[in-house]
Amino acid sequence: MPADRTATDTAAVFESVGLQVDGTVLLRDVSLRLAAGRTAVIGANGSGKSTFVRMLNGLRTPTAGSIRVLGFDAVREAAAVRRRVGFVFTNPEAQILMPTPAEDLALSLRSAPRAERSARVEEILDRYGLRGLGDVPASALSGGQRQLLAIAAVLATEPALVVADEPTTLLDLRNARRIGDLLLGLDVPLVLVTHDLELAARCDEAVLFQSGTVQAAGDPAAVIEEYRRSCA
Repeated sequence: MPADRTATDTAAVFESVGLQVDGTVLLRDVSLRLAAGRTAVIGANGSGKSTFVRMLNGLRTPTAGSIRVLGFDAVREAAAVRRRVGFVFTNPEAQILMPTPAEDLALSLRSAPRAERSARVEEILDRYGLRGLGDVPASALSGGQRQLLAIAAVLATEPALVVADEPTTLLDLRNARRIGDLLLGLDVPLVLVTHDLELAARCDEAVLFQSGTVQAAGDPAAVIEEYRRSCA
């Protein structure tokens, strides 16, 4: 068996996946192949979309069906999946673990040679618009800066797939656009949960969840229109 199976045209394959917790069905019969560079996941609150994307890096485990992510079994090879999938949460405070941006990025770079870390931290801060803020308390950053730091820390690990769960929800319009542009410009596959239908329309494909299952999938314009009809 090859040591690394991340070279694949398909980010993830779900086959008849379901999740039931304490008698409540969260997902049912989800069969889906994610192969586009940028996939938007849309739907109403409670429709199952966040539960779905959390299965892409093992934060949720199905009670039925099977999932392969980047060629790995998401249950039996969960550790390998987590090493390759970067997850961006809605609230960056759930991800920023260290007191300052420099320390947080250094944590993400802990597998790199110690002699290289400082230079790499500075390069990453500069790349993501955080130059000069490395030693500022993370708590003193603006909401947009904190989300940039959270994303930068994820990208510093060089993931093969990035999953972002409503990363612009807590941001003002300017920062939401900035974060959206950054994520859509990545050179690795992106799965993006969003309520921003303009952002979803810029993706290569879209998936609509309703009541824990896939209601529609495919061309973003068509899927968004289906969502609008379902809300009418």
